[in-house]
Amino acid sequence: MEEMEEELKCPVCGSFYREPIILPCSHNICQACARNILVQTPESESPQSRRASGSGVSDYDYLDLDKMSLYSEADSGYGSYGGFASAPTTPCQKSPNGVRVFPPAMPPPATHLSPALASVPRNSCITCPQCHRSLILDDRGLRGFPKNRVLEGVIDRYQQSKAAALKCQLCEKAPKEATVMCEQCDVFYCDPCRLRCHPPRGPLAKHRLVPPAQGRVSRRLSPRKVSTCTDHELENHSMYCVQCKMPVCYQCLEEGKHSSHEVKALGAMWKLHKSQLSQALNGLSDRAKEAKEFLVQLRNMVQQIQENSVEFEACLVAQCDALIDALNRRKAQLLARVNKEHEHKLKVVRDQISHCTVKLRQTTGLMEYCLEVIKENDPSGFLQISDALIRRVHLTEDQWGKGTLTPRMTTDFDLSLDNSPLLQSIHQLDFVQMKIPATPILQLEECCTHNNSATLSWKQPPLSTVPAEGYILELDDGNGGQFREVYVGKETMCTVDGLHFNSTYNARIKAFNKTGVSQYSKTLVLQTSEVAWFAFDPGSAHSDIIFSNDNLTVTCSSYDDRVVLGKTGFSKGVHYWELTVDRYDNHPDPAFGVARNNVMKDVMLGKDDKAWAMYVDNNRSWFMHNNSHTNRTEGGITKGATIGVLLDLNRKTLTFFINDEQQGPIAFENVEGLFFPAVSLNRNVQVTLHTGIPVPDCYSSRASIA
Repeated sequence: MEEMEEELKCPVCGSFYREPIILPCSHNICQACARNILVQTPESESPQSRRASGSGVSDYDYLDLDKMSLYSEADSGYGSYGGFASAPTTPCQKSPNGVRVFPPAMPPPATHLSPALASVPRNSCITCPQCHRSLILDDRGLRGFPKNRVLEGVIDRYQQSKAAALKCQLCEKAPKEATVMCEQCDVFYCDPCRLRCHPPRGPLAKHRLVPPAQGRVSRRLSPRKVSTCTDHELENHSMYCVQCKMPVCYQCLEEGKHSSHEVKALGAMWKLHKSQLSQALNGLSDRAKEAKEFLVQLRNMVQQIQENSVEFEACLVAQCDALIDALNRRKAQLLARVNKEHEHKLKVVRDQISHCTVKLRQTTGLMEYCLEVIKENDPSGFLQISDALIRRVHLTEDQWGKGTLTPRMTTDFDLSLDNSPLLQSIHQLDFVQMKIPATPILQLEECCTHNNSATLSWKQPPLSTVPAEGYILELDDGNGGQFREVYVGKETMCTVDGLHFNSTYNARIKAFNKTGVSQYSKTLVLQTSEVAWFAFDPGSAHSDIIFSNDNLTVTCSSYDDRVVLGKTGFSKGVHYWELTVDRYDNHPDPAFGVARNNVMKDVMLGKDDKAWAMYVDNNRSWFMHNNSHTNRTEGGITKGATIGVLLDLNRKTLTFFINDEQQGPIAFENVEGLFFPAVSLNRNVQVTLHTGIPVPDCYSSRASIA
């Protein structure tokens, strides 16, 4: 909660907001501070007089409505201007927060009226102390600005959570501890300020003064003020104008100020904007989480740099001590260079830690403030500030990108001592830069798996200066076995096909050049798909096969049988796919099964020794391999029938199903190797492939019993 405190303080007085109002630029300011920075503009220089005189160029040119202006001039009675003509004649001063503000042209008259009710000079101008946008007030003065009830509620809860001693609200410098609170004025006083500003005479004598603690309780229990319309103070906000982005009352609508605008229910827009702010906070929360992890990484880098420094110094001392007395003078110089590099690395990392910590503190403060705002139950107040908060959240999230979470320094010392020169060359001894390339980094966001293929991407570290001539990618066997090389070359991306389904692979990469080979990268764990998603392969099919439906549907008008294979091959695991018969006339006998990649494509599937199939007509089916027909089984197919093919390479069996019922016994046993789904068609039979299907329950139960 402490990190949110700067969100709750006025940029002018530097204290917690007191009766904050919302300026058209969405920034907040205390109502009293707003009166203090009002500047009276000469009549001849007002925007109204310039428009009346027809002047084409003005220091008060309007800003376009799409440049942060939240109110239209016609609807609210005040406009936003890009220039400020009287600024040079009025000296600037700084608030406690360092923001430049414009003081009043003359001291405000002494009055017992509330600042909100006191009159405002004609043509008064106010400049936002944060974005320096200027605007002219209308006849309503500061009453024309909506009050930020949500911010008041957040400040109340924050102060209650702090549980600090209540301070006087009228002390000019260091606030003293409050001794009383006036329930009518709703102000905490110390004794000197009470005697000076709240004398017990006149109308003030009837005010009730209570102890500060009791005043805090009464303030907490008092009902929250309902936000009312700035144009009609007796009317509560009930609708929301989408174009003006402001709550309005029914009287505003009846007067026709928003007749051509889109108006929605206040409660619906309140919920919508709360949802939008919550969604924006999710993204910012992820950035904050990444920043925390990044800070941990940076702190670990400090420790690692120190450990590497100790290790490097020990190695350097050992090498220098072995080179007799002539090396001792040079040893001190080399150690000095190592220490300098050490300090430089630490300084860079610590500076980045400091910078990132400040940025994270600001982000966390904004998040906590937004979360407190979301807790508010005042729709009108919330909608007055929600757009600005959503923009701030998105802007803060964007600021965390652009390389902010990338270390500016590596932990390695890119130096190596060459101790091979002869003794007569000792005076030339110096550091040489490491010539072995740095360890590549696997780019996790670009690495992925699809079916039984894996795509990996890598890059050199951003601060590496030693070029790599190539890379070596290694994978294990999917069972935790030995690594093997699957790619050697200059590319930084590689796709490995033919992996086992439902298997876990470990991958690693290293770089090499003429000098040597780098260390391995961190190991990346890859999980292939549990079930296969694939289509038919036009590249390997017979030319008479006709494809459609993204290569999931095939047909053949030839009288002779033609073979088409699936794109994916299987060598391990249990796989099941189905084919539906879309067209079946004149009782042909299509065949379904598996085959090697080099199967004959112009004969029925199963005619050669490269295919294992079931061919079926409208009455019965047969199993066939190497032109051997076996296991005639009653029951055929018609249009709409479904043929299932189950390849169990764990048990080395092939089984067929028709309309969810097993067709005959297990068709083939002792099948092993690499198999592709296969179909042979003729005489206008059309089938559609369905993949990614789990194994039938009847087979799963039998397999578990076995």
